[in-house]
Amino acid sequence: MSLEANKIAAAVLVGGLLTLSVGIATHMIYGTPSGSTIAEAGEAAEGGEAAAASAEPEAPVDIMPLIAAADPAAGEKVFAKCKTCHTPEKGGPNRVGPNLWGIVGNHNAHMPDFAYSDVIKNLGITWDYDHLNQFLTSPKAYAPGTKMTFAGIKKPEERAALIRWLRDQSDAPVALPQ
Repeated sequence: MSLEANKIAAAVLVGGLLTLSVGIATHMIYGTPSGSTIAEAGEAAEGGEAAAASAEPEAPVDIMPLIAAADPAAGEKVFAKCKTCHTPEKGGPNRVGPNLWGIVGNHNAHMPDFAYSDVIKNLGITWDYDHLNQFLTSPKAYAPGTKMTFAGIKKPEERAALIRWLRDQSDAPVALPQ
């Protein structure tokens, strides 16, 4: 092989490694939209037991007790995933997504100056605890056609903490679930 062929081969390998590294880093930050993890995928290839367990549908989790017991400070940390697109403060600006002040207990498409997708505009719901939980689990599954590209928050405890914190970002917070 000539020196040029070695350079080309090295460039292809470096590109592949870079692509793999970015994919792993993205997974670590945002999770995987399919609901599986890289570790589970690896175990599935090896025939691990975790892969068989993950193939079974998850039992629905009653998130209401989790919301009632959640630490709002933990929810504020979870909101870090949302800060790129949303602001939480009263009178805050819209970004790629709408400002979320007062979202808990408010109607869908609550910000009149934000260009919502038709799907969100036409939901006809109040963002109560249950609807927020379903939406935050997987926005694309809850509202197919939404412009929101966020994969969702898979851990019920994280969703509960976020919803609890969002509840407090209001002039009149909705009562906590019993």
